Amino acid sequence: MLKAFLLLAAFVSLGLAAPSVATKTAHAKTHPTPQGAAAAAAPAAPATTFAALAPEAQAKVKSLYKMDCELCHGADGNGQTEVAKSMQLVLDNWTDGKILAAKSDQVLFDMIRKGTDKMPPEPSGRATDTEVRNLVLYIRSMAKEHPDVVPAAAPAAPAANPGT
Repeated sequence: MLKAFLLLAAFVSLGLAAPSVATKTAHAKTHPTPQGAAAAAAPAAPATTFAALAPEAQAKVKSLYKMDCELCHGADGNGQTEVAKSMQLVLDNWTDGKILAAKSDQVLFDMIRKGTDKMPPEPSGRATDTEVRNLVLYIRSMAKEHPDVVPAAAPAAPAANPGT
């Protein structure tokens, strides 16, 4: 009998402690969630540049590059390493913005994830898809200004009126 009484008390207290769906709906109508709180709960959009990544993500990607890419592609991404030369590899120079501009993020992602020719694939157990996407951002950050690219000229300053 005592067991039944304790079970009944537990059910009643649980029922009283948990607000009903109708109560929650009424509360939401009279107390709307601030827009900032809703936005804070939404997942962040993926970064579009390496500099926009969190410091922890940057460190992880740099470590991944150092372990898996640097030996052939070089610390700066120019592709001119002794290993590349000894394997007779002609690797893209990632410091050249024109070369990287010719490849989409998806092409670079697929090359890293699946491998190409003598380049081994980056297995998902070693790097997540997010880390490979961040690696693509890191590779793109290696591009320097190309000497053939002339920056757009700044607009000319208005001429001074000598008559005044």
